[in-house]
Amino acid sequence: MIKEKSAFMLNGFIFLLLDILLLAASVYFFVGMNILLGVITVILFCIIASGIKIVAPNQSLVLTFFGKYIGCINKSGIRFNVPFSVGKKVSLRVKNFNCEKLKVNDVNGNPIEIAAVVVFKVTEPAKAVFDVDDYESFVQIQSETALRHVAAKYPYDNFVDTGLSLRGHTVEIAEELSRELQERLSVAGVEIMETRLTHLAYATEIANAMLQRQQADAILAARQKIVEGAVSMAQMAIEQLEANHTLELDDERKMAMINNLLVAIVSDRSAQPVINTGTLY
Repeated sequence: MIKEKSAFMLNGFIFLLLDILLLAASVYFFVGMNILLGVITVILFCIIASGIKIVAPNQSLVLTFFGKYIGCINKSGIRFNVPFSVGKKVSLRVKNFNCEKLKVNDVNGNPIEIAAVVVFKVTEPAKAVFDVDDYESFVQIQSETALRHVAAKYPYDNFVDTGLSLRGHTVEIAEELSRELQERLSVAGVEIMETRLTHLAYATEIANAMLQRQQADAILAARQKIVEGAVSMAQMAIEQLEANHTLELDDERKMAMINNLLVAIVSDRSAQPVINTGTLY
């Protein structure tokens, strides 16, 4: 694996000025019919010109000298390096990759559609050039693979608060996707800055059926909460009555009171009050 290192470099403006002087001198010698000095100055001009490199802002130049990696130039401007070295430019700017909609099965086997956007940049240009064939294509393939893997680990929705779900915990899912992508792309010298889910839905062939199931699960979950609350309220009412000694009820009357409270709380319709003008017995 290639290790990142800075290449040897000098101020390129000095050598650019020297190159211009050599070019002018070669013209002068050729005009004066001094062929030997003219050829020498042309050779020197070509040697120095081959070592002058221009690097734009947010760009890195990965240098090789006859097939050997000699370092990177990350500082923008005109630089002078080893003559006859070859440089490959790598952008250090932040880039976005939009994953297309992928059809995968969640942990319950339900087909879903999911897509994400990945924000990344190159931090180690040497790895991006030498350790992978095409780092942008590598980012694309690994992003889709990681998205499939993460989507298959969780259910689309979860009405029981016992775990993560794709729809209910998008921030946590995006963070896990970022961690997995960083592990996969570290070999290419790429840093993941952010990931976000851009699309999440059931597949079209089961969308209607899953919508009905989703509504049924939501109703059951809500009913469970209502029943748990009704039981605790009935229990609390009886305990307060007994603690204050305001009313003593036998087991039969307790059961009747609990039944009335549960019916009034759990019922879909609002309870109608009934005034009792007689006795409880």
